Amino acid sequence: MDASLVLAEADDHLSILKEPLVGEEVAILTDAPNVPPQITRKHRTKMVVNLEVTEVVKRMADGVDYTFWTFGGSVPGKFIRVRQGDLVEFHLANHPSSKMPHNIDLHAVTGPGGGAASSFTTPGHESEFSFTALNPGLFVYHCATAPVGMHIANGMYGLILVEPKEGLPKVDKEFYVMQGDFYTKGKYGEAGLQPFSMEKAIKEDADYVVFNGSVGALTGDNAITADVGDTVRLFVGNGGPNLVSSFHVIGEIFDKVYTEGGLGTPNKNVQTTLVPAGGSAICEFRLDTSGTFILVDHSIFRAFNKGAIGMLKVGGGDEATNKIVYSGKTDDRIYQPEGGAIQIIPQTARKPAKAANKGERIERGKITYTQVCSVCHQANGKGIPAAFPPLAKSDYLNRSIDDSISALVNGIAGEVTVNGAKFNSIMPKLDLSDDDVSNVLTYVYSQWDNNGTEVTPDMVKKVRAKAVKPLNTGH
Repeated sequence: MDASLVLAEADDHLSILKEPLVGEEVAILTDAPNVPPQITRKHRTKMVVNLEVTEVVKRMADGVDYTFWTFGGSVPGKFIRVRQGDLVEFHLANHPSSKMPHNIDLHAVTGPGGGAASSFTTPGHESEFSFTALNPGLFVYHCATAPVGMHIANGMYGLILVEPKEGLPKVDKEFYVMQGDFYTKGKYGEAGLQPFSMEKAIKEDADYVVFNGSVGALTGDNAITADVGDTVRLFVGNGGPNLVSSFHVIGEIFDKVYTEGGLGTPNKNVQTTLVPAGGSAICEFRLDTSGTFILVDHSIFRAFNKGAIGMLKVGGGDEATNKIVYSGKTDDRIYQPEGGAIQIIPQTARKPAKAANKGERIERGKITYTQVCSVCHQANGKGIPAAFPPLAKSDYLNRSIDDSISALVNGIAGEVTVNGAKFNSIMPKLDLSDDDVSNVLTYVYSQWDNNGTEVTPDMVKKVRAKAVKPLNTGH
């Protein structure tokens, strides 16, 4: 990038900060597919955003429920709209019924972690921080509490729009559409309350790929609507956590696409636009004829077999003119999900690290601990109070080797008591080989005044075979 452009942008940021701050507003937050009103004011203000985190059981598909972790009670989270230069005072509350601590990383924030460190909030607490919206654009926000992928995969993402100082051009209709991929223990359509599968998430083997949090969230009676002649603006986001979206509206061509959420010069006459995980796009088009237009991820099996499908129903217009634009008749039925079996592609097994003795187990276990465990339990093994239990001098670990192994290979949920303190969070099932588990536990047992046990792969195999469930009490 030209150095003069960098300096110009830096000067622009400084000039924004010198503008007077006038008044205060409480942000209007909306659930998808709705969008807050366009901003018409021409000055900076203090914008107060109040957002609550809740963990709720909701519909994933017909007959299928899922425990979503949400910003505001729905997936995606609330749409936030501010103006470039606004001082955003952000309040993040974590409902007392939550089992996990949460935070928020807003890609619109200029500052470490996008606000994540400043907003770490345990259940029953509220955090506050502020930032100045320096850059205009459409930005993703998401939870960044460890394990980050699990929080995002459970639905903790949304969009924040920073309108430019001059505002966005007026359009007739604006809608909020956000894609996400979900990973469940049961296959697509398997009935009941489905738990999250860490194993599938790591393999990026999604059971559901959906718009706005569930299969059918934008179809049938839930379809978005407009009229012939309307100009439409779609704020499109992709929470991921893994898959890139190939966003397309069947039967329409985007007149303008602001790629990756930036508000520079748009691409024109675009058929399909890529929306990266953790990214966005703004798609604008004029409706020239009536009918039902189908929104899809054009990685097409995701649309017809995993749920990434929506509808834009367009009415009105002069019949003769409509027929000139397109003479045929739209039939919704041809676009209904086809069902069918999901193809299974064999996975190449990961070769486990082989350690010949206790010293090598400790050495290799330290690597695994640093890569997998330290974000929650910390490099010193002391954990995070009220969030993640300590591994240092842990009565839980030293009481039962089998329970410790089972916690890694089977996961653990519910209240546990460690060193006299109660914790009520979730330890996900980890995708670790028998050797990895033996190495990392041998390392942990050798540290921080633990009892020095050497855990072998054979010990891990025996626990897997018995499917031992770890204790969840201090007794």
